[in-house]
Amino acid sequence: MERHIDNPYIEELIRQLNLTEIRKGDGEPCPSYNGGIQLLVDTFTSHKQDMTQVFFLGNGGSAAIAGHMTADFMKNGGMNTYSLYDNSVTTCMGNDYGYEYIFSRPMEFLVKEHDLVVAISSSGNSKNILYAIEAAKKKNASVITFTGFKPDNRARQLGDINVYVPCEKYGIVESIHNLILQQIVDTIMERDGVKL
Repeated sequence: MERHIDNPYIEELIRQLNLTEIRKGDGEPCPSYNGGIQLLVDTFTSHKQDMTQVFFLGNGGSAAIAGHMTADFMKNGGMNTYSLYDNSVTTCMGNDYGYEYIFSRPMEFLVKEHDLVVAISSSGNSKNILYAIEAAKKKNASVITFTGFKPDNRARQLGDINVYVPCEKYGIVESIHNLILQQIVDTIMERDGVKL
């Protein structure tokens, strides 16, 4: 017997998921959620086929999503992912250059042309995320942003693809970011199988 979930939090989550926008860097919105997911799956697939490096980054809850996806896209997606969360490197960068450079400084060494950087930030205005996007663009890497909160957040204007949740609740925004990324890697895994 199918059960209807009558819960305000879940209803808000579904409502915000329905409002989530996936746009190309030129500002052209995907006409549907499914079209946006297909664009994202195709983009990750291209990087998988080219064996380019994929970097996920974020702060706080978004850092947890980034770490989780670094593992899932490697193990289940068969992709060449790299974690920017080694404690020694992170604290070294923060101590020597400042917290706003914890991602961009190592990326100056690690990111190569045609790599992919996935920047996850609920506010879209964190300096370390913005500097990381800037570093990626200097290397001619592709950028996908996952943001929320205000529609004019800075990160949302910078990606080759921009996923935006029009909500100012961290839990809702982070849940949708995680859900979409999980859907992408699960779609790739179901199509290709696990190859490790």
